[in-house]
Amino acid sequence: MKRHLFALLILACFAARAYAQTPQPQPTPQVTAIRAGRLIDTETGRESRNQIILVEGRKIKAVGANVPVPAGARVVDLSGSTVLPGLFDSHTHLCMTVDRQRDAGNYFYTTLNDPDSFRAVQGVVNARAMLEAGFTTVRDVGNEGNYACVSVARAVERRMIQGPTMLTAGRIIAPYGGQFHLQPNRRDLAEPEYFFADTRDEIRKAVRENAHFGAQVIKIVVDDQRYIYSVEDIKVVIEEAKRAGLKVAAHCWTREGAHNAAEAGVASIEHGNGISDEDLQLAKRNNVTLVFTPFPEWVLKLFRLSPEAAADEYREEIDRLRAGHRAGVTIAFGTDAADDIKNYTRGTQAMAWVDSYVAAGLAPRDILKAMTTNAARLLGVEATHGAIRPGMNADIIATQGDPLADINALKQVTFVMKYGAVVKDERK
Repeated sequence: MKRHLFALLILACFAARAYAQTPQPQPTPQVTAIRAGRLIDTETGRESRNQIILVEGRKIKAVGANVPVPAGARVVDLSGSTVLPGLFDSHTHLCMTVDRQRDAGNYFYTTLNDPDSFRAVQGVVNARAMLEAGFTTVRDVGNEGNYACVSVARAVERRMIQGPTMLTAGRIIAPYGGQFHLQPNRRDLAEPEYFFADTRDEIRKAVRENAHFGAQVIKIVVDDQRYIYSVEDIKVVIEEAKRAGLKVAAHCWTREGAHNAAEAGVASIEHGNGISDEDLQLAKRNNVTLVFTPFPEWVLKLFRLSPEAAADEYREEIDRLRAGHRAGVTIAFGTDAADDIKNYTRGTQAMAWVDSYVAAGLAPRDILKAMTTNAARLLGVEATHGAIRPGMNADIIATQGDPLADINALKQVTFVMKYGAVVKDERK
C-alpha cells in the first residue's frame, strides 16, 4: 500500500512539473475605448477634437479620430471633457505631514513626533490623494524617515494600494546638520532623516547605501549650513550616482549653493530661491532643470512668522520663477507641499501651486509642459509616462474645463486612469 501511494505521489509531482513548464493561456487584457472630446498634446500645446484612445491592459494601443472600437470593449465617454496625460509633481514629500499647531510649523519637530511607521501610513493616504487630484507620477525627494517612501512606492507598484508612480530619494545626503540646528548633547536627532556625509568617502557610501535600499534618485542638500558642498563635492555625488543609474537633485536656497550645483551639472536644482540670472544661464548651458517650488502667498502666511516675512519670500520665489522662464531654462513643476491644511488633501494642496505659476506670468501651455513633458524627462520616464500616444502607460486624466484657456481647470479633475484602471470618475 505504501509503495502504491509513493508511486502515485511521484506521478503527481511529474504531472505538476510538466504543467508548470507548459505555457498557460493568459487572461485577455481589458480593452477600454475613451472618447475624448478635446485631447491636449502637452508637449506642443496643440489640441485635437473627437479622438478615440484605445487602451489595452495598462498601455495605450492607439490614438486617433478613426480608431475602430473593438467589440466588447468598455467605452468611457469623455466627449464633453478635455483629456490630457496624468500630471507630475517633481518635488514632494508624501511621508511627511506637518501639524502646524503641534509642531509650530517646523518640520524638525514633525520628524521627532511622528515615527516612521505612522509616516508610512501618511504616505499611503497622501499617495491616494495625489492620484485623485490628477498627479499620476511624483518624485519624492526625501524627508521620509528611514526609507518609508520606498515601501509606499513598492506597495503602489504591486497594486497593494492606489497612488501615483513614485520615484523616491531615500535619505537626504547633506553636510553635518542637514537642514537642522542640533545641540551637542543630542547629536542624533537629525538621523536617519538625513545622511551626513562630509568627506568624499562618506559621500560615496551615502549614495551606495541609498541605492542599495531602493532609492531611485539621489537628493543632496547643498547649502543650509555655513559650510556647503563645493563643486567638486557635488561632482563626486553625480559620478557615484551615475554608476548606480541614478540622477541627482540638489536642494539650493542660496546664490552660492545654486552656483555650485549648476556648475557641477546636477540633474535638477530644487527651489533656487537665491539663484542669480547668470547662474540661470549656466544651468541652461549645463542642461540643469529648475524645480522651483514657489509657495502660494496664502500658504506662506499660514506658517511664516509675520505677514511681512511671507510677502518677502513670496516676491523672491515668484521673481526667480519668472526669471527662470524668461531665461529659457527647463522648468519642471514641483510643490514642496507638506502641511496639514484644513479642507485640503495633499493633492488639492499641491494643485494650488499652479497659482504661483500664473502669478509669475507663465502661459497655460508652459505650465502644462512643466507638469508633464519636462517633468517626465527629468525623472527619466519619458518613454512610458507624460504623453498620450501608442506604447505609453495609460495614465490619463480629464477635466470638464479647458486648461489651455484657464489652467485652473486642473483644480477640477473629474476622471483619473492609472495604468489602464479607472481610479476616479466624477463625470456629471
